[in-house]
Amino acid sequence: MSLQIDESQRIVEAKFRAAGCSVMVVSAELLTDHVRGMTTAEAATLSQQGELIQAQLGPVETERRACSQLACNALVAAIREYSDAIRDSWEGDQALICTCFGVSEKTIEREIEASGLRTIGEVTQACNAGAGCRSCYPLIEEILDQVNGKW
Repeated sequence: MSLQIDESQRIVEAKFRAAGCSVMVVSAELLTDHVRGMTTAEAATLSQQGELIQAQLGPVETERRACSQLACNALVAAIREYSDAIRDSWEGDQALICTCFGVSEKTIEREIEASGLRTIGEVTQACNAGAGCRSCYPLIEEILDQVNGKW
């Protein structure tokens, strides 16, 4: 699967190349159609909820259900590859807090101050920080406490 992603982390184009059964191909087609216009975080969340694709496919033989999961796994791999590229090409003096989505400490601070954010979920909604692997949650919590005067 390949993704074209704009500067606001939205998927502009999603394509796939597959050699597999019809369930896998249809699943990949449904998934790529569905994620266009989503942020990478939204698409990653969607791919972890394989039930949506299963529901759109209709009844599928039990042994073929794993085929639709392959399409979801391919999407996650494409998003992970994008995140790795962001991390590898990071330049700047700002601390990179969320490596999955390339969100800096300054960006998080700015969003908290501008919108009066209080929770990690609100930060994630505002700038995608924490929407991937979630390993940055403790850092986001520290920034929230610092900006909101809990220190």
